[in-house]
Amino acid sequence: MTGWRLLLTRPAEECGAVAAVLAEAGIHGASLPLLAIEPLPETAEQRATILELDRYCAVIVVSKPAARLGIELLDRYWPQPPLGPAWFSVGAATGAILADYGLDASWPERGDDSEALLALPRLSEALARPDPKVLILRGEGGRELLAETLRARGVQVDILELYRRYLPDYPAGTLAATLRSERLNGLVVSSGQGLLSLRELAADTWPEMLELPLFVPSPRVAEMARQLGAKRIVDCRGASVAALLAALRETAVTAF
Repeated sequence: MTGWRLLLTRPAEECGAVAAVLAEAGIHGASLPLLAIEPLPETAEQRATILELDRYCAVIVVSKPAARLGIELLDRYWPQPPLGPAWFSVGAATGAILADYGLDASWPERGDDSEALLALPRLSEALARPDPKVLILRGEGGRELLAETLRARGVQVDILELYRRYLPDYPAGTLAATLRSERLNGLVVSSGQGLLSLRELAADTWPEMLELPLFVPSPRVAEMARQLGAKRIVDCRGASVAALLAALRETAVTAF
């Protein structure tokens, strides 16, 4: 695996940790964060929802920023977390944040996406009661699959948006210059939004990016990449560093 030189695109607070783990495996990672996180101002609606947390049978947390910001709200308004809801996360890393706080959180063992969570037996068990209510903690404008699927199952779903994502401001040509100066031979995105930010930042150099292996976290993001013209897509079947390392072991290194 030591021939890989990868572009890492996670938010800045995550890139360094990922690069350190990759370095231990002999893999070079160059950080160019393509998603920045901005917490949304707290509203009266947020406060009211958090104060009534115990009326939900399940709380679903879709990302690490949602977990961190949700825990901040819990700290602010609940001396002890309410006993009512079961806690769920879309991925293991998000679940670990909840578990470290002391919440009994569940997540899919395979797959870091909404589809895997919806198939989780424990979620079905939590919803098996009259008039089930679910709260989803997420970013602004997140995927609707979870909410739509649960509503179709007869569940009342409320959504609490805690942050917005945006592409940091980089000078024109930054992406192509980073690839050349760091001699990178692979691109890594951890979400659909990260992929769209990569496409936006690449601008007219996108055809150059399409020649490189693109590591994605799920079949959904793989399909998005295909629609954008990517030629060599590797589905890691998870957004974790462990999933990325497993995919790297199975993928031949490409010279750039």
